[in-house]
Amino acid sequence: MTTRRIEIGRKAPAFTLPDQDGRKVALRDLLGRWVVLYFYPKDDTPGCTTEACEFTEGIEAFRHLDAVVLGCSPDSPERHRRFIDRHDLAVTLLSDEKKQVMSKYGAWGEKTLYGRKTVGVIRSTVLIDPEGRIAWHWPRVRARGHAAKVREKLEELAGAS
Repeated sequence: MTTRRIEIGRKAPAFTLPDQDGRKVALRDLLGRWVVLYFYPKDDTPGCTTEACEFTEGIEAFRHLDAVVLGCSPDSPERHRRFIDRHDLAVTLLSDEKKQVMSKYGAWGEKTLYGRKTVGVIRSTVLIDPEGRIAWHWPRVRARGHAAKVREKLEELAGAS
């Protein structure tokens, strides 16, 4: 299984997914704003919790840059709601139980975990500009410190536009 290649400057793949409250979130409805779309494997695991908490800690800086932060995993909306409540998260979490959007963004596929090849969620992030184009892509990330790197890149790109 190969993952899809995400190219900077190309139109971001369209999506509509339910959030933690079951409301539909569509990329087309976010045009005019920056979108941070980060993919993660599972709610309430150590790395995923670290990443979500760090995005939450910096949420005001993202809002100041007119950016919406969306986390996406295969977990259900109900599980997302519990994760948000447990950790007082300020990010919107999208449920991609069929893994279709993750596949479009190269976030579902073969990866190496502890020296073994498996198929699963590839922790990655896509920054989408206000016109709906891929502005930056982190194909594989480490959870700790990633939110700050995304914010720095967004500041750089938003300042240039």
